[in-house]
Amino acid sequence: MATLDFIVIGLFAIALIGIIIWVTKQKQNNSADYFLGGRDASWIAIGASIFASNIGSEHLIGLAGAGASSGMAMAHWEIQGWMILILGWVFVPFYTRSMVYTMPEFLERRYNPQSRTILSVISLISYVLTKVAVTVYAGGLVFQQVFGIKEIWGIDFFWIAAIGLVLLTALYTIVGGMKSVLYTSVLQTPILLLGSLIILVLGFKALGGWNEMIAACKSVVVNDYGDTMTQLIRDNRDPQYPWLGALIGSSIIGFWYWCTDQYIVQRVLSGKDMKQARRGAIFGAYLKLLPVFLFLIPGMIAFALSKNGIVINGEVFTLSIPDAAFPTLVAKLLPAGVKGLVVCGILAALMSSLASLFNSSAMLFTIDFYKRFKPETPEKKLVVIGQMATVVIVILGILWIPIMRSVGDVLYNYLQDVQSVLSPGIAAAFLLGICWKRTSAQGGMWGMLAGIMIGITRLSAKVYYSNVADASDNLFKALFYDMNWLFFCGWMFLFCIILTIVVSLCTKAPEPGKIQGLVFGTSTPAERAATRASWNHWDVIHSVIILGITAAFYWYFW
Repeated sequence: MATLDFIVIGLFAIALIGIIIWVTKQKQNNSADYFLGGRDASWIAIGASIFASNIGSEHLIGLAGAGASSGMAMAHWEIQGWMILILGWVFVPFYTRSMVYTMPEFLERRYNPQSRTILSVISLISYVLTKVAVTVYAGGLVFQQVFGIKEIWGIDFFWIAAIGLVLLTALYTIVGGMKSVLYTSVLQTPILLLGSLIILVLGFKALGGWNEMIAACKSVVVNDYGDTMTQLIRDNRDPQYPWLGALIGSSIIGFWYWCTDQYIVQRVLSGKDMKQARRGAIFGAYLKLLPVFLFLIPGMIAFALSKNGIVINGEVFTLSIPDAAFPTLVAKLLPAGVKGLVVCGILAALMSSLASLFNSSAMLFTIDFYKRFKPETPEKKLVVIGQMATVVIVILGILWIPIMRSVGDVLYNYLQDVQSVLSPGIAAAFLLGICWKRTSAQGGMWGMLAGIMIGITRLSAKVYYSNVADASDNLFKALFYDMNWLFFCGWMFLFCIILTIVVSLCTKAPEPGKIQGLVFGTSTPAERAATRASWNHWDVIHSVIILGITAAFYWYFW
């Protein structure tokens, strides 16, 4: 890192501080101001926040590492702009009409208080154990690699970088709330995009272009059925990414994440009206087309540079481990000043993800637990409770880092395993909840609860059988351990759907008044008119363009 790099980083920090100071001067008199930015966000802020919140450690380390190790296989999860369109076109009207703060609160409106509690608990635990801890762990790892510093004052630089990242992000999230998240994202998103684009261009320049990358990756066979690193659709017998399992599993996980997870949906809930919320989702869908090119393909470039033995600045480019792909490209390819810009982009990605996590977690605790039990709490006190909850979540995330560090070599697999068993039950409850009027409170609750119990059983089986070498084969092991994780996700989703339908048919149907406006076919003429007035032909055109780009991508890499 040269002096010019530190000057660039300093300018970024000054701009960030300026935005935070401006945000703190805005009035935040109630919980809607603090957690949802006063519900007056524009489509640009919403779309940028959706993208910036999504781009975190799993992209900087995991996605680039996946590109370097397995090629195009993980692109199913990253070319999901079409899924954000479902959020904008299908779910935004229901969420906007309900005027809820959280997704658990929406489930209470649709089902019962028990469903709200179940989803709140699941979400909070999963945020602390996966998203917060993993993002912080990866942040420390990235900056240790990029700066090339092992220790400062006898302290491992990993811990200095990780805890410094947490404290800085927590500070502006606690002070500014949702507005800090939204408006810092407007600064951070273009810096992240520009920095990653520079990596892509310089990587191709060093390698010799697109064709050189394709040739190097196409020569590597990844399974026993002739598939190569460049193939998105792989043989259905592929042990890790069978094409049918990948299409089904990635869609279920994507539906849960983009359409029902508080972490993402909270950006849309902050919109000033339905039009801004939908257009924010469409803008976010455009941006979501980019990560494949900004992170996964650079990982493939790093693999090709290493495989071809390309010399950069007098040294042969080497890749120690796949997960080091992106930070190694930053360290080896970039000149002074540009490296500082890309470091700002990395910092922006990690900080925006963490800020979103802190704000969403604090909101879940404050609205779904504290306010439920103390409904008379003044609005200003709810803001203070949210700030205190953020502090607790920060502490829990830091305490979990040592455990995450011990499983750092399987970081991405850890995340995907948790998400593949967390998503089916929740996705089933939301999908049937808005599509089928007959879905009862008991049906939705038990479908979601069954999904969580099956998921815990699956994760427990993976821990047990991974550490017991001589375990005997049996039906339980075949179902909960040996079955491909993507097929397991698909069968689990189908089971939750069937269970929800069966229980709903055996229990009392919901009262029409309770589900009015929350399910297809229950909206009033005025509500339908408001929804129709919120979009025009340009929204349709842009949505068709996004779907067309997605289809072209699948066709090219088929």
